[in-house]
Amino acid sequence: MYSQIRVLSVSNLFSTWLSNDSSFFLKNIALNQSLKKINSSTTQLNMSTCSMVNNGDISKSQKDFTFNFESYMYHKRNSVNQALDKAVSLKEPKIIHEAMRYSLLPGGKRVCPIVCIAACELLGGDEATAMPAACAAEMIHDASLIHDDLPCMDNDDLRRGKPTNHKVYGESIAVLAGDALVALAFEHIANATVGVSPDRIVRIVSELAKAIGSQGAVAGQVMDLLLTGSSDVQLEQLEYIHLHKTAILAEVSAVMGAIVGGGSDEEVEKLRTFARCTGLLFQVVDDILDITKSSEQLGKTAGKDLMTGKTTYPKLVGLEKSREIAEKLNREAKEQLSHFDPEKAAPLLSLADYILYRQK
Repeated sequence: MYSQIRVLSVSNLFSTWLSNDSSFFLKNIALNQSLKKINSSTTQLNMSTCSMVNNGDISKSQKDFTFNFESYMYHKRNSVNQALDKAVSLKEPKIIHEAMRYSLLPGGKRVCPIVCIAACELLGGDEATAMPAACAAEMIHDASLIHDDLPCMDNDDLRRGKPTNHKVYGESIAVLAGDALVALAFEHIANATVGVSPDRIVRIVSELAKAIGSQGAVAGQVMDLLLTGSSDVQLEQLEYIHLHKTAILAEVSAVMGAIVGGGSDEEVEKLRTFARCTGLLFQVVDDILDITKSSEQLGKTAGKDLMTGKTTYPKLVGLEKSREIAEKLNREAKEQLSHFDPEKAAPLLSLADYILYRQK
């Protein structure tokens, strides 16, 4: 019989992870119910998805062990927040640094930086080695959110339960804050990464630049803008948008972590595929939540995609089919980790399930 990883209850996690405001957590208590699917005694990560299998035999990793998802996420999020706070201090001109910190520091799930750290640790690296790249991933992510929310893009007024950057600082400062975070991401990798060979640093810089450029996130945003309002969007086009606009950031986060962790080319590619699947999974679930949850529950404008004529998975294939796609992506992601040490892979496996079952 396959061994199992028992994931401890995370019902207390989200009061600190998803918001520093306890009242906000109370409004989103439904999150705890979804995580029961991951953490209850009847729902465990089956080792058939994460054991090392050779010629049909289970490897030495047969023992049961307990992984505390709550503790892992709490501590990693705190570590990332502290590193980001240090990386983006208040300097002159203050308004631009205030705007950068406004979007970068409060709230946020920190999925991308935690994926980066977990990938590095999976391959034998440590948190300190991965942290500059992890922070860079979050800087890029938040810069993309600032720009996505602008009136010329998605025109959103609410992000993470508070006014969007341009609503507080104006459009001009918001654009510049996003630009500054992108520039700082590369500077931070170059200046703060320690104990990694120059060729690997160059490699992660190249990966990050490609991920956010005209063949990456920019391509996804362009196609999103071009197809908004179209009545003839195909599933392949929708997947292209989300693979390039959303999943690419999770993908490059895992790749950077794997590279600084000393991973082989094969290991890097497995983690690339894992993160691509989980990144697309995040978007499919996001589309589902957009039509099943309120703005108050989500902390952002609910139903905005449908109101602006954007194609979503539920709109294109229906709600039930969208859920089937999400479950398939979750399985495919886990399969990529089947040859890694199951204990070291536990954070990523748990994260894949969190993304599937999240409620905001």
